[in-house]
Amino acid sequence: MKRKKMNSLLLVIGLILAIWITLSIVVRKKGAERIAIIGSSINEYKALIIYDPDPIYNLDEKISRSFAKGLAENEWLSILSTVAAAKEIREKEQFDLYVFCANTYNWAPDKAIRDYVNNDNHLKEKKVVAITLGSGATKRSQRILEELIKEKGGRLIDSREYWLMKPNNKSKTKRSNIKIAVEMANTFGKEIAKKIKN
Repeated sequence: MKRKKMNSLLLVIGLILAIWITLSIVVRKKGAERIAIIGSSINEYKALIIYDPDPIYNLDEKISRSFAKGLAENEWLSILSTVAAAKEIREKEQFDLYVFCANTYNWAPDKAIRDYVNNDNHLKEKKVVAITLGSGATKRSQRILEELIKEKGGRLIDSREYWLMKPNNKSKTKRSNIKIAVEMANTFGKEIAKKIKN
């Protein structure tokens, strides 16, 4: 009887490890190349928003797009780009704001975003916003992303985290957590736009 329980336990542990390893490999791949422009080209202020699309939920694109719309409502132009497409963007130093939206995998920001920030030589003395996403345990990931931005000489003006599972707003637990996060990102974009203009 004990042997049967032990075998069952080992099987469950093995399955969990196999799923975890598979997911870790899948999420390390860079997402598709996508670039979107949000706002008017006559706007005085310009932001570059970089994210790496999550193959499962793609919360990062939703959050990044919502943040960009918040900026656009305050007369900003945003270039919304995946990491894979960012190489196509010329004159990266022309932006007034850089935003990095990173998923959390294994308690760290996703590798594509980390690599992009590590290899970006345009951040010195530039204003930067960090957005960290995850299921709920994102503090370590947020800290790593913030430290990386500062190491590259970026001026971190704000940093927020949004979650898939942990409530983003404890007073609105009956609404979709993703919708709440998207709304909060839009408000965050408006706040940052006003903060930089003033």
